[in-house]
Amino acid sequence: MTLKKIISSSLLLMFVGLLPAQHVLEKANTFLNSLSDEIKAKTLFTLEDSERYNMNYVPIPREGATFHDFNEAQKKAALDLLRASLSEEGFRKSQEIMELEKVLRIIENDDNDKMPDGRPRRDPLNYHFCIFGNPSKDQPWGWRFEGHHLSLNFTSSNGTISSSTPTFFGTNPGIVRSTKYKGKEVLKKEAKLGFALVNSLSKEQLKTVLFTDVAPSDILSLTKRKAEQLEPLGLSYSHLSQNQQKTFMDLLELYLNNYEHEFAAGFRDKINKSGIDNLYFAWAGSLQPGKGHYFRIQGPTLLIEYDNTQNNANHVHTVVRDLTNDYGEDVLKAHYEKDHQH
Repeated sequence: MTLKKIISSSLLLMFVGLLPAQHVLEKANTFLNSLSDEIKAKTLFTLEDSERYNMNYVPIPREGATFHDFNEAQKKAALDLLRASLSEEGFRKSQEIMELEKVLRIIENDDNDKMPDGRPRRDPLNYHFCIFGNPSKDQPWGWRFEGHHLSLNFTSSNGTISSSTPTFFGTNPGIVRSTKYKGKEVLKKEAKLGFALVNSLSKEQLKTVLFTDVAPSDILSLTKRKAEQLEPLGLSYSHLSQNQQKTFMDLLELYLNNYEHEFAAGFRDKINKSGIDNLYFAWAGSLQPGKGHYFRIQGPTLLIEYDNTQNNANHVHTVVRDLTNDYGEDVLKAHYEKDHQH
């Protein structure tokens, strides 16, 4: 998106109402104000609480209120906050990932598989909301939406969404083979573009891009508090043909377009400033669907990983990490340094 288009979009939003970050702030406070004191106590944490960095994407006990705690009005307010924090596409994916819990409950058919609280392990209502700090345009604050195969982390400072990473999406099944959801593939475009890019490479290019014939069993960054640069493998953007570069950019944009558009524009600009030519594409495992495969895009500020190896390569994990600003780390550091000076 050009700077002119970004400015025009912002002016339009100012004309019709709230800017996106202000909209998120409004939705956060509407959500909090809808809660009873008891539920609010389960939802609110300080910004400095270590829970803010407790990222998980497997079905385990978590902190934070869930949809089980909410009445219909509170559930709507919670979903309104989530919708305001993502693009429509990102919101759609999050809802469809939650729906996959219904599929797992049917195909696994294990009534004894319970969480410690006695609820089914596969549960589309068992997704947790945590707010860190006091939602305000003047002070930093954050929030998280998390459950099985979803970990969405947001930080706001100076009235803007300053971080939307780590961002984890997962799907099991990757492609639904049975039930009324048969044929559903929530992360279909990610797989399609990844395979299109790797299979467009020449034999010489593939020698550089394919770093192992066996894909790792999961994303390599896992749930680490701070994602680090992985081994610099693969082929840089500058060494791709024009058509390959287009596919590469389509794949990159697919991930960026999960975000609320104002944040996405800023994240895109940050990646551009660090140099598109400094982004590398690497692949591991099978070059065809049905067997374990993995790819990543990595640059000075960005790590995207996609892994599909579990459950006979029908179980996807994919993540976006900002290598300099996960959990708003870079922006919050500057904020606290400024406060300290004062």
